[in-house]
Amino acid sequence: INAEYGHFPAKTTKMSHLMQPGIILLREGTDTSQGKPQIVSNINACLAVVDTIRTTLGPRGLDKLIYEDKGKVVISNDGATILKQLDIVHPAATTLVDIAKSQDEEVGDGTTSVVVLAGELLKESKVFLEEGVHPQTIIKGLRRSMTVAVQKLQELAVTVPNQDPVATRTLLEKCAQTALSSKLVASHKEFFGKMVVDAVMTLDEDLDIGMIGIKKETGGSLGDSMYVEGVAFKKCFSYAGFEQQPKSFDNPKIILLNLELELKAEKDNAEVRIQNVEEYQKIVDAEWKIIYTKLEKIVESGANIVLSRLAIGDLATQYFADRNIFCAGRVQEEDLKRVAKATGGQIQTTVQNLTPGVLGKCGKFEERQVGSQRYNIFTQCTETKSATIILRGGGEQFNDEAERSIHDAIMIVRRARKHTAVVPGGGAIEMELSKELRTLSRTITGKQQQIMNAFAKALEAIPRLIADNSGCDSIDILNKLRQKHAQAGGKNFGVDIVNEGITDTYAAFIWEPIQVKLNSIKAATEAATLILSIDETVKNAKANEENATAAQAAPAPRGRGMPRRR
Repeated sequence: INAEYGHFPAKTTKMSHLMQPGIILLREGTDTSQGKPQIVSNINACLAVVDTIRTTLGPRGLDKLIYEDKGKVVISNDGATILKQLDIVHPAATTLVDIAKSQDEEVGDGTTSVVVLAGELLKESKVFLEEGVHPQTIIKGLRRSMTVAVQKLQELAVTVPNQDPVATRTLLEKCAQTALSSKLVASHKEFFGKMVVDAVMTLDEDLDIGMIGIKKETGGSLGDSMYVEGVAFKKCFSYAGFEQQPKSFDNPKIILLNLELELKAEKDNAEVRIQNVEEYQKIVDAEWKIIYTKLEKIVESGANIVLSRLAIGDLATQYFADRNIFCAGRVQEEDLKRVAKATGGQIQTTVQNLTPGVLGKCGKFEERQVGSQRYNIFTQCTETKSATIILRGGGEQFNDEAERSIHDAIMIVRRARKHTAVVPGGGAIEMELSKELRTLSRTITGKQQQIMNAFAKALEAIPRLIADNSGCDSIDILNKLRQKHAQAGGKNFGVDIVNEGITDTYAAFIWEPIQVKLNSIKAATEAATLILSIDETVKNAKANEENATAAQAAPAPRGRGMPRRR
């Protein structure tokens, strides 16, 4: 019977295996998904983020308006700014937000490009996944392609020698203008490009960007913006007697305080028992003596200007006015620190032992009217060089976006001053790298050839989007660029949005620092490989809900002195 019906035991074994109880690893209600569908789902989420900022790329890119519940409105075409404002909750899509932030912090520009490139790499990888290619095979191909692209990028870069100050300044101005050409202030890119280079060139060798201040003043036009080689900040809140103070000094001595110079009201509950009026008068006199002692020591130090992080009251304001001393209280901390670095002063928390070494010095101080506000301006600072850009514009949102644009340009010029290697912009370098990768892929066999081709195709997304967002025929322009780059001497040709064709972008002074492209390609590839390597997502929302419920249900602590409940 066993020989004739030998398949029965096999069935019995299978049935017993199916009847075994399952092993529960995760708590009930846990959401888990894994495998290839999960990778595809993550890719789709990232592509949705890319579609949000795709139209902002290039000189003619469109802006996005983000409106928050509290009424705050942000208008921008900067990729990092848009992604920061969006409340993205998808765990994989937040990777793109992170690489945009890192690009912004590292080089200041190219935030949209890095997100678009990462999205294109994922889009091309999605095709291989659906055809059954293992994710690790795709990751290996992407990293190999990135290494080749970085090597070719460094070979194609043009280095301007630092010894020639005229050539270096020209390089920096062209880089600044290229960065500003895709911003809201593109119509004044020559004006602001020169201003940005002036600001960065005033910095010391450490290139501390904190020494460049950007102030915004509503009213006027962009052309009314001004550059101050020194420190400038808005006039602070002032009391009676301020107008009697002098508003201009030559070679003043400056004292910087983190100290309150006014009579302080008693905040604590205190009880003082006195027997007669004379004892009360002693208490009042002691308070006045404390404030007057502080003021006398400041005057004895020889300072002409007194700046404080905390309030300077009406008594101190009038006291200084009577002695021809200028004072300003409630100065913002960053402005106070910039003044300290620029003038060589040291911020004091007490007025005891004020030596000449703690006082700052500058060549000229004046209070100047800018728009509807008055500004305190310190110039000819010899200790540490500093600069301030005062932006003018018609609206608050416009000024905010102008500030972000100027900041990006400052970061680009700062990076270009350290590393003077540049590459042609306008999609030219991406097309040349794409051509090089396609040529190399023909020497490779197997799946890696297709993956390298896909990387090359993803690079072409940059010039394609520049053309699309400019209203040009991207198919026609890409065909012309492929033909030109295949010929000798065509490596610098990119998109010409003015004439809706192609042009030698290097000859047209459309330059970008090589660090922008290096960081962009590396960050985009790493983000794509990270997302491709995630094949399972576990979301334990119920546990979080239980923790929140338990915290709400916990009994409130008993106050001191309450009797124990029985």
